Amino acid sequence: MNDDALLRYSRQIMLEQIDIAGQERLLAGHALVIGAGGLGSPVALYLAAAGMGRLTLADDDAVELSNLQRQIAHGTADLGRGKAESAREAALAVNPECDIRALTERLEGEALVAAVAEADVVLDCTDRFASRYAINAACREAGVPLVSGAAIRFSGQLAVFDPRGADAPCYACLYPPEAGGDEELRCAENGVVAPLVGLIGCFQALEALKLVAGAGQVHRGLSTFDGLRGQWRHFRVPRDPACPVCGG
Repeated sequence: MNDDALLRYSRQIMLEQIDIAGQERLLAGHALVIGAGGLGSPVALYLAAAGMGRLTLADDDAVELSNLQRQIAHGTADLGRGKAESAREAALAVNPECDIRALTERLEGEALVAAVAEADVVLDCTDRFASRYAINAACREAGVPLVSGAAIRFSGQLAVFDPRGADAPCYACLYPPEAGGDEELRCAENGVVAPLVGLIGCFQALEALKLVAGAGQVHRGLSTFDGLRGQWRHFRVPRDPACPVCGG
């Protein structure tokens, strides 16, 4: 690190859990952020600010007026632009030293598998069960940690799935595919309060930073947040031996 980098990241470097070594790991790290909306916006901005060396932002959607209530990486001037490109520009404004790539097509199939395999950590900021299952399977196959977030109405949740642990569960252990899911439970149909996505997205960014920097203990299990009551709850998530993705 040069003098400017030492000054830019000085408040993190002075933390003994990060120090110079941890910051250098961040600068050499690569995070794949899938979804550049409500969750992906704070994730992209904070990871860029914290010094994640490489960011890949994937989103095939365009910015709409209804997004601006909560998707803070985008502004009025970005209406009609691709979210990945808009978020890339916003993150570069925060930290021009970050190497940021925008993927404007939907990540799926072999492209998803290849993108996940290149990353040190994957952040699922999508809002569809089909996407979440595909991302989970790709992370499990590649052995890459997955930080999953969700937010709807006044409720949010976060879980980290690290396939490097021998007995670590995966997303399909928490939500078995055969149980089905309400794929229409999305912000567009159900609404979401603006700061909630920022809260969960920041939680995701923190866990990704810890994973790459090697700081502290990574989150385990499932945490849920009730925004109306201001209450967190934590649940243990055991590995399911019958899971179709990681069982057996």
